[in-house]
Amino acid sequence: MPIGLDDNLAAVIGVKPAQTLERAFGMHDVGDLLAHYPRRYASRGELTPIFDLPVGEQATIVAEVVSASIREMRQRRGAMLEVTIGDGRGRMNLTFFGKSRYALEWRVNELRPGRRGVFSGKVGKYRDSLQFAHPQYELFDDEESARTHADEAVITPIPLYPATSTIASWQLQKIIGDVLDRLGDVPDPLPPDIRREHRMLQARAALEAIHRPRTRDDISPAIRTLRMHEALVLQTALLQQRADVQALAARARPAASGGLLEQFDHALAFTLTPDQQQVGATIAADLVGDSPMNRLVQGEVGSGKTLVAVRAMLQVAESGGQAALIAPTEVLAAQHLRSITRMLGPNLSAELMPTLLTGQLSAADRRRAALRVAAGQSRIVIGTHALLGERTTFADLALVVVDEQHRFGVEQREALRAKGKNPHVLVLTATPIPRTVAMTVFGDLDTSVIRTLPAGRAGIQTFVAPLAEHPAWFVRVWERAAEEIAQGRQVFAVCAAIDTDKNLREENSDPVVDSDAAGEETEGRKGPRWGVVQLLELLSTHPVLGKHRLAALHGSMTSDEKDAVMQSFARGEIDLVVATTVIEVGVDVPNASTMIVMDADRFGVSQLHQLRGRVGRGSVPGLCLLVTEAETGSPARERVDAVAGTTDGFALAEVDLELRGEGDVLGAAQAGARSSLKLLRVVKDADVIEQARTLAEHILTGDPELREHTGLALAIARRVSEADRAALAKN
Repeated sequence: MPIGLDDNLAAVIGVKPAQTLERAFGMHDVGDLLAHYPRRYASRGELTPIFDLPVGEQATIVAEVVSASIREMRQRRGAMLEVTIGDGRGRMNLTFFGKSRYALEWRVNELRPGRRGVFSGKVGKYRDSLQFAHPQYELFDDEESARTHADEAVITPIPLYPATSTIASWQLQKIIGDVLDRLGDVPDPLPPDIRREHRMLQARAALEAIHRPRTRDDISPAIRTLRMHEALVLQTALLQQRADVQALAARARPAASGGLLEQFDHALAFTLTPDQQQVGATIAADLVGDSPMNRLVQGEVGSGKTLVAVRAMLQVAESGGQAALIAPTEVLAAQHLRSITRMLGPNLSAELMPTLLTGQLSAADRRRAALRVAAGQSRIVIGTHALLGERTTFADLALVVVDEQHRFGVEQREALRAKGKNPHVLVLTATPIPRTVAMTVFGDLDTSVIRTLPAGRAGIQTFVAPLAEHPAWFVRVWERAAEEIAQGRQVFAVCAAIDTDKNLREENSDPVVDSDAAGEETEGRKGPRWGVVQLLELLSTHPVLGKHRLAALHGSMTSDEKDAVMQSFARGEIDLVVATTVIEVGVDVPNASTMIVMDADRFGVSQLHQLRGRVGRGSVPGLCLLVTEAETGSPARERVDAVAGTTDGFALAEVDLELRGEGDVLGAAQAGARSSLKLLRVVKDADVIEQARTLAEHILTGDPELREHTGLALAIARRVSEADRAALAKN
């Protein structure tokens, strides 16, 4: 009986292999398995460049056996088989352990010099040579058999799959081949006329061609077809979600003449930037519409997104509505409370009663805050994930503001929205997003951009301190920090870890399989060189900085401890704070002039840009020093140099995509279809995404329920996660 995409894997391939695939890749059904596409293809005559193998990662290569020998181990009982494989230019070792020499003889007979095959394992390093320890492998047929099928063997590509230590690439190939043999018809997401117009394959044929191509010419049409499937399914699902929100009825929240918003605007000591005015007007219009606002506002660090959000909060508050702002960290939530209270001034603050609600509050404080929120006394509520708890209720939740959306999943945004009756939603991000990424990740939202910065900003200068070329510059970095403090300014120093000595101890505590092959597997330190603990200890002994007021700030501290440090720093009672990335977003200390980032190559482009945005926020000129030991020309150094080269966050967002790939940019936090992209790449496939968006709009205009496009409806049901479906149901 033919099997289908929704059939349970355990019933199709057996319980044990299904459990292995679920643990390794989260697969549950046949569709999950067949969406595990080859990462590349090899041929039996091809040898993979060994020099390109990444140390520490799982890899699969095609290579030839050069030599094999067994030796007794010196430090323990047993024997070790050492096999050398090569590609004509480079070589690496395979290592196998056995209880005795005889237990390894069969491998020696199998791994004869000249035999070729596929070898898979975790790439290690021992005595300056790459190695696989106990790899999995599958040798090609012997020469006699190979000659019989020579022509076919040479031209037939070998699919190489993403694999793990528990299941090798060729095991996946065999399982997928068996499933394809029994697979029945596959519903096609593409309408027949579109498929013919764009010369796409039928869905069943595309799966066959990508997993079992007869020649390399079969691969490209299959990838092109399945890439369009991904794009169309994603864009259609996003447009459906957007339409569902637009179909809801929302209570209009107009601003009244002489009301709270007008009072606030009159009290402002500055003029809104043109972008703030334009985006503010758009939001004001959204808030009086028939359907809930669903808008993303992206803008540079310090562009005034919070001010725009506060004005929206005031507009909904005029009709008694409440606004809830959810922030990713306790530090940022507390910072928002202080800055919003300061913006409102004493009179509006007394009327609106801004309230902080986080998990770190004492039981009594949290109970009092929750009561103010439930009773509607507090019309502006600021918090962390605690806002999502079942015990948190609102009297009239009219506006949900999500700060730094990339830190939250779609389901968290919807969980907060579900606490009101079709509230408006405003999503803020200081991470500039290229258009195709916005269309892919936030395709259900309308988008606004704030590019211009408020007048009076002194700006930021950014410099790289390349210690690999100039070790003496390390001393100059701290001299420069001391000079800033001498002028009455304050300094941030950011590390990629809390305690690197602890990290190193944990790394070195792993058990060793064989003492003969231990001790030289890694070169240098795996993690960052500097942690908060180590840097604070060093600076406390510095002849100048050691006399100043220093403090630590990191995630292992309690919420009260972190908040106390930030408040002291904001009041000017601390000269230099050594922190982790808990200060990455939202922290606002106008007197802070200098940002020093240690091991800057350990951070991403957008993260460095966010950190840099913590200084130069007032009239004090900003200085950012990116300290790195990365070599010139390395990818890590390219990231650091890119940040030093421009302060344009939108330009850096494009660079970030090019350097890292969109997988990291999309992030696992974007639940469901947004993080399930297999073949689609939002940078190079921008035209496919645009085409799919247009096609999805056309299809939904004529068939909003997809009753005449059952293949597409089934594909959406398969690819959009349970979390996304639950989010849609909440609406």
